[in-house]
Amino acid sequence: MKIYTLHSKQKLPISKQRAWEFLSDPNNLKVITPQYMGFVIKSGADRPMFAGQFIQYIVTPLFGIKTSWVTEITQVKEGVYFVDEQRFGPYALWHHKHFIKEIQGGVEMEDIIDYKVPLGWLGQLVHPIIVKPKLNEIFEYRKKKLTELFGTL
Repeated sequence: MKIYTLHSKQKLPISKQRAWEFLSDPNNLKVITPQYMGFVIKSGADRPMFAGQFIQYIVTPLFGIKTSWVTEITQVKEGVYFVDEQRFGPYALWHHKHFIKEIQGGVEMEDIIDYKVPLGWLGQLVHPIIVKPKLNEIFEYRKKKLTELFGTL
């Protein structure tokens, strides 16, 4: 079993409170997701984030194929971090940690995603060709969009 890790950091010139308000609102995920992914929240984003919250989405990550994705917010430390884990969706494992740290002039946001692709050896074969580049593209888009919204340090 091969588990991959994606690690992303970004510094923004905003307060920790503003960063938390934006990142902990599931409705803002659509804002920082590429439009071609057809991201739609089906349920679960009608309350402030809490541990145990289930959020259901529809995404179109590859080849125009719509995919249901259900995540659970498993941990929340207000203003500091939260963790979402896939309960149903395109990955065999998805564990996404979001951290917000106050730094000089703003915040540093850090994402650490541990994930496993489905389909065994076949999934591992296509990972470097399709999955990893697509995830990198999505997180680069997020960085660009967050910079457009909040500026850069």
